[in-house]
Amino acid sequence: MPTKRKSVTSKWLLIFVGLAYLFLILLLPAVNVFYEAFHGGIAKFLESFKDADLIQAILLTVIVALIAVPLNTIFGLCAAWVLARNRFPGRALFLSILDLPFSVSPIVAGLMLVLLYGRNGWFGPILQQANIKIIFALPGIVLATAFVTMPFVAREVIPVLEEMGSQQEESARILGANDWQIFWRIIVPNIRLALIYGVLLTNARAMGEFGAVAVVSGSILGQTSTLPIYVEQAYKDYHTQSAFAAAVILALLGVFTLIIKEFLERKGQLHSHTNKTNY
Repeated sequence: MPTKRKSVTSKWLLIFVGLAYLFLILLLPAVNVFYEAFHGGIAKFLESFKDADLIQAILLTVIVALIAVPLNTIFGLCAAWVLARNRFPGRALFLSILDLPFSVSPIVAGLMLVLLYGRNGWFGPILQQANIKIIFALPGIVLATAFVTMPFVAREVIPVLEEMGSQQEESARILGANDWQIFWRIIVPNIRLALIYGVLLTNARAMGEFGAVAVVSGSILGQTSTLPIYVEQAYKDYHTQSAFAAAVILALLGVFTLIIKEFLERKGQLHSHTNKTNY
């Protein structure tokens, strides 16, 4: 009996410690951001969006995401297909390279791009002669964002493809289906939830990336500053209302991603339960 009581006490103690940690590290800062953004009233919050630099930062962030997310979705699907359906020399190396953005600091990733495409970089003189600007311009921001968001789609889709196996695809091919029909009618329905989840994570990271983008963009307000960079610069310049307004946009993006994630997980569990019941 004393042992059981001790176990219950330990459980509640761990729950309390976990909740206290989440409150101090996550919930309290998030609540503070919303308080600072709205404590002056809705009108003052909306007034922040009259700032041309903030509007430019929002537009640039959306443009970068619209380019980087589809690129990494296509790459992730191709990489997942190759890695899930084939065993070849160098596969482990391929997986390690795919995970590189998880282990390399975004600052280092941005520096690598500068060393490659900057004025004094490896390809700098060639790009300068061709009048192509990569660093401190949109292409550099897209490259940095694409690098840090590269693994998400592939890492979500690979386990699903491996669990699915290739029997359905082989059967369809024997029955005369071409590769395009196999992809749309067999593969996509099976990986749909994982693919959407991967795209959501990619988009959230693309819009919230700071380190790599700060290095390659030059952080020029009104030109190359994305939303995260704008938050830092506006706060440093004592434009706190605008800074917190931009932070709220990023926070809402995170909340939206979590809601969709929870919805997809519940839908996946329901779908799995239904299949087991039917079976």
